[in-house]
Amino acid sequence: MSDRTVPAAPLRLREPEAAARAHGDLRIALLAEGLRTGDPVADAAFADLSADGAAARRTLAAGLRDGLASLQEVPDGIAELLRESEEAVAAADGELLQRGDVASIAVDPFWSRIALALGSLVHTYSAPAIARVLIGTGKLTESAGRRLGETGLWRTNAILPGGLLRGAPGYVDTVQVRLLHARVRASAQRRGWDAERWGVPINQADAARTWLDFTVVPFRALEKVGIVLTEDEERDLYRYWRHLAALLGVDPRFCADVVDHASAERLLGLLETANDRPDETAGALVHALLDALATGPLGSVLPLQGDAVRRLLDALTRLIQGDELADALGLGAEDATPYVPLMAMANAQVRRWERAGGESWRQALAEHTEYRRGEFAYLPGTQYRDEAVGESGQA
Repeated sequence: MSDRTVPAAPLRLREPEAAARAHGDLRIALLAEGLRTGDPVADAAFADLSADGAAARRTLAAGLRDGLASLQEVPDGIAELLRESEEAVAAADGELLQRGDVASIAVDPFWSRIALALGSLVHTYSAPAIARVLIGTGKLTESAGRRLGETGLWRTNAILPGGLLRGAPGYVDTVQVRLLHARVRASAQRRGWDAERWGVPINQADAARTWLDFTVVPFRALEKVGIVLTEDEERDLYRYWRHLAALLGVDPRFCADVVDHASAERLLGLLETANDRPDETAGALVHALLDALATGPLGSVLPLQGDAVRRLLDALTRLIQGDELADALGLGAEDATPYVPLMAMANAQVRRWERAGGESWRQALAEHTEYRRGEFAYLPGTQYRDEAVGESGQA
């Protein structure tokens, strides 16, 4: 055994001494701490909501809309959540928040949905610990389409111009998602969650990994089909999403030095040392997601018949995630590689036309923004909003 000191960590941290040699003792110590830590601020606010019921929920809603200073009597946990959320907005670049996440808005809506579903969510679901938390809610495999829509709606509201300003839809939704995570964490712990094996449910390390699933993961996927960010867009993407990380309660030590795809991939490499290969639970979530895509709004816009839509989705997922992960998830062996140059050429050409001048770029952003404002209007509601107003039962 080496004399190297490696902090205690859940069993899911594979070969900690090798990981320390690759990433450094300090980063592995942070990872071990993150696996053991949930979100104390959100947990305390959720405890207030559980204890005080409708009155606390009305207080929270008013605070999210009008600010903490507008309230008279506020439970301590809710007050701290509102204070931390408002401080995150105050510390942000106001001009950046007014513009929104331009790098994400500028992506063609079809490819944006592909990158979200086959890039972001497949990667999230492929982590066994995260999959076990999600499957424990008892809803994701049965209602995969709605969960996909809810995630898309949250992301859309969060990236739109002004969406993260206090009281705006993206700000409110993000805090509500944070509280939903607290509820799921409490529910998993009540059911006897094995923290020694998996760490705390929805812990800081997994929250940081999920944050990467909305930054480097989808944009690396988009690069494969010809949608590439400029250096300035890449930097602004991470500046914007660091503000989102603060609103979601992600420990800033994980993402403070993530400024571009290269640094994001280094963080992802660290976090993946605590993830095994996908198991049956992860595979079930991914297959439910792909089935929902094939029969939902995305599949309906594709001029394909029968199971051809699902085969295409398998092929695109394999392209985005790689053969090793696709095989572990039990996806079909369809290969999209021969057609990738055609897709990339078409997307690159569209991007060149959009960037040809200031007016064409403004028009493209305006059209994409307008589309996104109504993209998920079909949803009857969302779980995270229902939780915040007390309309969802306890798990």
